Amino acid sequence: MEQDVSSFINALKSFTVDRVLSSVVLLVLCLLVIRIVTKILGKLLDRSSRVDPRMRKYIMAAVKALLYILTALIVADSLGVPITSLVALFSVLSLAISLAVQDVLGNIAGGLVILFSKPFQLGDYIETPDGAGTVSTIDLTYTKLDTVDGQSLLLPNSTLADSRIVNYTKLGTRRMDLAVSVSYEDSIQSVRAAGLEAVAATPDILEDPAPEVVLTNFGESAIEYHIRCWSRVETYWTARNRLMENIKLSFERNGVTMTYNHLNVHIMEK
Repeated sequence: MEQDVSSFINALKSFTVDRVLSSVVLLVLCLLVIRIVTKILGKLLDRSSRVDPRMRKYIMAAVKALLYILTALIVADSLGVPITSLVALFSVLSLAISLAVQDVLGNIAGGLVILFSKPFQLGDYIETPDGAGTVSTIDLTYTKLDTVDGQSLLLPNSTLADSRIVNYTKLGTRRMDLAVSVSYEDSIQSVRAAGLEAVAATPDILEDPAPEVVLTNFGESAIEYHIRCWSRVETYWTARNRLMENIKLSFERNGVTMTYNHLNVHIMEK
């Protein structure tokens, strides 16, 4: 390492006017080539519909950085600076920087995975082990979610890329699955009819797939039914809340008993 540094310093001492002028001309030519290459690459990326706009920006930045590094090596070689010495210096510096920002590099790698695999896009409502919300920002290092209670959740991409992600928006529709407990004395037909009546009275419920009311469990003091239907993603929560109200009203109209746990207290006199 010391020998590389000394070689680099000796090369700096051997500069001549002619060598510097020729290196300046070479630098100008290299910069012109960089401009032409990046312009052609930009047009190719703009024509590709598969490349995300954010990925285009990052690809352009990476290509520019690589071309500038190559330009620096070419100009240094024209000045008589030993390339091996320069590469050794760059290697040491890059190692030191990578050790100092290894968490950031991990987030960048996770960001690239997310941008390439596209498990979600801006505006999608997703659920992760660390929280759920609408995707408002996707950067190389962090992804920001806007939660339903008005909070901003910032998730590191390194963690997010390795996590289980549920995307509720991608398919365009979402199923409601509401569980209700009903008395054993009520017939299955009456419960099913009351449940479907509640669904029919709720706006924004899709007819296809068809809604259904199914018996799912025999409990200790009640029978459990599930009312299942579909809605568009953008109207899901409004329709779900309205359906819960309509279920209660429909069960009351049709004489269906919704059970709940009771606590009986017996006072014993001695």
